[in-house]
Amino acid sequence: MPRRQIAAPVRVMVQRRLKDRVAGGDAVSQQEREDRIWRAPGERWFTPDDPIWWVHSDPSIFVGGIAALLVQSLHPLAMAGVMGHSSFRDDPWRRLNITADHVAITTYAPVEQAERQIRIVNAVHKKVVGTAPDGRPYAASDPHLLAWVHLAETWAFHAAHQVYGPTPLSRHDSDAYVASMASIAERLGVLDPPRSLAALESQLTAYRPEMEGTRDARDTASFLLDDPPLAGTERLAYDRLAAAAVAVVPEWTRELLGRRRGTARRRVDIAVGRRVVAGFRWASEHPAHEPQWERTRMRA
Repeated sequence: MPRRQIAAPVRVMVQRRLKDRVAGGDAVSQQEREDRIWRAPGERWFTPDDPIWWVHSDPSIFVGGIAALLVQSLHPLAMAGVMGHSSFRDDPWRRLNITADHVAITTYAPVEQAERQIRIVNAVHKKVVGTAPDGRPYAASDPHLLAWVHLAETWAFHAAHQVYGPTPLSRHDSDAYVASMASIAERLGVLDPPRSLAALESQLTAYRPEMEGTRDARDTASFLLDDPPLAGTERLAYDRLAAAAVAVVPEWTRELLGRRRGTARRRVDIAVGRRVVAGFRWASEHPAHEPQWERTRMRA
């Protein structure tokens, strides 16, 4: 049997398992989700010409998602909100499904759906209030905390794409990506979000004094990196993605989380991570078509 005929069924199987884990649901609900987000008629906030479209459609975002959680966990007040009001530990896949839906809807869905998603998230944030272990009050709707979550997520998605994506973004495209993310962040209550890569890095640096490697932060890192609720081949692939995420976060992040890595090990983790992400990319592409963003760039 020709190699292409053998590879096609394997590609479909891997793609289905990948979608089931990330987006949740069976084949019918997945079809409904795709119809609702990608195939529904109507104007979008972004187009295939925008870098945010390319970044969020590439499997490197899986690494970016893990990296974002690691970095975000270092803010004690943000971590207190997660520990007190999130289902992350009890049902991590549901949490991942919710996050994946939010990114997909705000990036690709018609404007009406994207605006509804923003209203839902804002309503949830208003309910997330409490007191951190150190006695400080927190609120998820606090613009300062919202900004931290946005900065860490934007930085992590971009950094993962630059290392594990098919082609690194140019400086111009990187600035455009940050600006697109800022337009979403403003709707969520973030005040004056960065609109360039330089501004993003500057604002992240300004938060450094607030970062702490608390017990909750290290426990979260342990849960993400050492004991995820997976087994078999899924666990093996996830472990590689997690190692790739640790390799891409800043050195100070690894130090606070107790995850120091030597240069040689980081190089190995990055090399292996690239192969795994490339495998997911192969599994998620239609056998007879190039990725949409690549077709758009070739036309341009």
